[in-house]
Amino acid sequence: MASSITTTLVADVGGTNTRVGLASGGALVRGSVRRFPNEAHTGLDDVLSAFVAEHSETVIDAAAVAVAGPVGDGTGELTNRAWAFDTEMLRTVTDAKHTVILNDLQAQGYALAHLDPTSCRHICGPAAGSGTKLVVGVGTGFNVAVVYTTKNGRFVPPAEAGHAGLPVRTEAELRLGQFLESAHGYASVEDAMSGRGIERLYSWASNELGKPGTLDASSVIAAHVDGNDPAASLAVEKFVTLFGAECGNLALNYLPVGGLYIIGGAARAMSAHFDEFGFEKAFCDKGRFSEYMQRFPVLIVEDDYAALNGLATYFED
Repeated sequence: MASSITTTLVADVGGTNTRVGLASGGALVRGSVRRFPNEAHTGLDDVLSAFVAEHSETVIDAAAVAVAGPVGDGTGELTNRAWAFDTEMLRTVTDAKHTVILNDLQAQGYALAHLDPTSCRHICGPAAGSGTKLVVGVGTGFNVAVVYTTKNGRFVPPAEAGHAGLPVRTEAELRLGQFLESAHGYASVEDAMSGRGIERLYSWASNELGKPGTLDASSVIAAHVDGNDPAASLAVEKFVTLFGAECGNLALNYLPVGGLYIIGGAARAMSAHFDEFGFEKAFCDKGRFSEYMQRFPVLIVEDDYAALNGLATYFED
């Protein structure tokens, strides 16, 4: 199929923004990438129509879309916004003959083989190598994608791991789970470990300290750095320890000896505090399996275009 494709439209549809660009010969043309705020558009068809109009002289052979939400049977929908779409819409808007819709973490998984090593920062464990890999994404939401290498190429199945139950080990975490459940009816991983989760952690922490309040995620991190808000510091600490523990759980589920790759803006912002609050300790704290946990490489991906790069290679691999 790749031999018949010259230009691919690629789109990374997040909960807040959609990035759209063009790829040629399996390589993303970075200068073509545009970011569209979702709140300014009625749906993905509206976003893609605007992009295609700006490139009216370009013949688009294929369209590959990654979405932060469930996918299946040529359809996709955003978890955190009422957008739904299918491959028929992609063909209509782009006139592409080849189309695919992936979960956004699947796209990140396909990108791993094409990442510039300088775009990854080592967190703990040995150096990354071959074998099963795992992508853990923390942005507007939370999700994972496991990357298997098979004789027929890479296989990256979809998942919705952010909606699994929040892990609880301590009395404070039990109170956190009850706090989240009282507001949302169910305490999920994403309710605490995401951009919005940081805000919910702050609401819980401020209640714990007897001074209820709210802050947006960036302000929570800034307040912790300033050192003038104990609730912000507690929220950041709880995020790091919960996230470390959950990454450890996921490592045991999938055994990513090739590397556990953390992506997403919320995770990158929090990574500056991993050492301060013991991410590695929480990751490895698995009782008699604690020493075993040290065989998994953990890295942060610092390339915002990783998903687009994965989409660019989809029809080539």
